[in-house]
Amino acid sequence: MLRPRIIPCLLVSNKGLVKTARFADPKYVGDPINAVRIFNEKEVDELIVLDIDATVRNAEPDYGMIRNLAAECRMPLCYGGGVKTLEQAVRIIKLGVEKVALSSGAIENPGLVSEIARHVGSQSVVAVLDVKAGRRPGSFEVWTHNAKRSARRDPVELARQFEQLGAGEITLNSIDQDGVMKGYDLELVRVVRSAISLPMTVLGGAGSLQNIEALIRQFGVLGAAAGSLFVFKGVYRAVLINYPSRAQKAEICVAALSGGGL
Repeated sequence: MLRPRIIPCLLVSNKGLVKTARFADPKYVGDPINAVRIFNEKEVDELIVLDIDATVRNAEPDYGMIRNLAAECRMPLCYGGGVKTLEQAVRIIKLGVEKVALSSGAIENPGLVSEIARHVGSQSVVAVLDVKAGRRPGSFEVWTHNAKRSARRDPVELARQFEQLGAGEITLNSIDQDGVMKGYDLELVRVVRSAISLPMTVLGGAGSLQNIEALIRQFGVLGAAAGSLFVFKGVYRAVLINYPSRAQKAEICVAALSGGGL
């Protein structure tokens, strides 16, 4: 039976774990391998690791780092950053990664989605849409290269295209809400969720377990991902790797799917 997934998202820059706000001002918060070890102990549902340097620098994925992360991970691992070719994706999967996340590589070359899906299976292909509010009220626009380059594409249009091309999942990331910790952009989620039937993971804005519960209550079974929520603690944002207990996760999902509240 499918159930909601609660997913930490780790951002890596210069081999360190960082956290951004609206895709800017990355702050070092620790070692990614140590974070993975702690998340192993906390029995997280899944883990997303995104290298935020690779695409901007036009660099290859850091296979050594990926190998080390995959060797430590005892949960499904999704890696993204710098993936532009089938060969790169296959190499990453062979290192023990379950899912490869594609962003600018897929937008610039949509056929890459189909090519990778044919070789490793749709379930291992995640299309990531980093989205800002558009100039027109109620509109949205996809951006790449750490929100420095507009793709001049609508997220609904791209999500539908990637679904048709064979992606197994869409990850929807709100640039405007990134690191703000004031809740997900539920309107953005609504317009994309209503347009596709693929599994979807939502990222950007979670500041409390109540935000996760509200997302699941409104949209049902999906992935609720967060960065700041799982690396910071308290009003002073002290660095502390944390994650809800098994009982808390069950309470969140039961309350959300039954229409109740925490």
